[in-house]
Amino acid sequence: MALSIHTNHSALTTNTSLNKFNSSLATNQQRLGTGLRINSAADDAAGLQIATRLNAQSRGMAVAMRNVGDSVSMLQTAEGAFGEMTDIVQRMKDLATQASNDTNSGADLIALQGEYDELGNELANIVKNTKYAGENLFSDGTVVNGSAGKFAAAVSFQIGASSAEKMELNVTAKLTALGTALSGISGTYDASAVPGTELASTAVPATALNTNANAMIDTLANALDSIGSLRAQFGATVNRLNHTSNNLANMKDNTEMAKGRIMDADFAMESAAMSKNSMLMQSGISMLKQAGQMPGMVMSLLG
Repeated sequence: MALSIHTNHSALTTNTSLNKFNSSLATNQQRLGTGLRINSAADDAAGLQIATRLNAQSRGMAVAMRNVGDSVSMLQTAEGAFGEMTDIVQRMKDLATQASNDTNSGADLIALQGEYDELGNELANIVKNTKYAGENLFSDGTVVNGSAGKFAAAVSFQIGASSAEKMELNVTAKLTALGTALSGISGTYDASAVPGTELASTAVPATALNTNANAMIDTLANALDSIGSLRAQFGATVNRLNHTSNNLANMKDNTEMAKGRIMDADFAMESAAMSKNSMLMQSGISMLKQAGQMPGMVMSLLG
């Protein structure tokens, strides 16, 4: 290679290498500083696109898990209300069975009727006032039958990250059947007297009879069946949602791991690369200094 003042080939090539090492060192430092292998699309365009899609799926599943938890809470609230209604109707059936026996006096029948009516009132209270997050579940809060609560129509639960991952619960037919069954077991249930639903025929001890008490036993048993059917539906749905939540957690964990394999920096590799590039930078700077002295050597030829 000829000696030249205008063009210092050694300095130019050394400077080019130095710039490359400096860029690589900056990349190593950025990755170690952020903990990410991909900090911009230029680092890995295809990898960034895949990781973005995985991140969207992971975030959607995290929200879906919260949706499932909220859905389970609402269903547990509804099932808990029906659990209390089961206890009430069981007690009403006990009262009807007791009132069917002719050993009771008129005063006994009236006392049984008093408890029976109050239990019927509480049934109506539960149906009209059971709420979740301030929204009535079974009624609009004014009347029991034919009113619009949350479960008056099919309820849809978003249980996944895509639009297709939905689950529908429709208990409208069973709620209608339950309303019919309940309205037939107490004259005070729906705030209107229903002929033939009283245990005691009159409120006067001397004339009170148990003419209807025996028939109410089967009516109450049918009401228990209706309540049990709804509780079973809610319980089965809660069990399914619990499995859904477990599956979402598993998918989310594996999706996060897949995203991490693409996005996360390998600290061992990046540390080693940074050490290598740092040493090459130091070596390059030293050689650039020496290469810069080459034009000065030319002048010695002119002396």
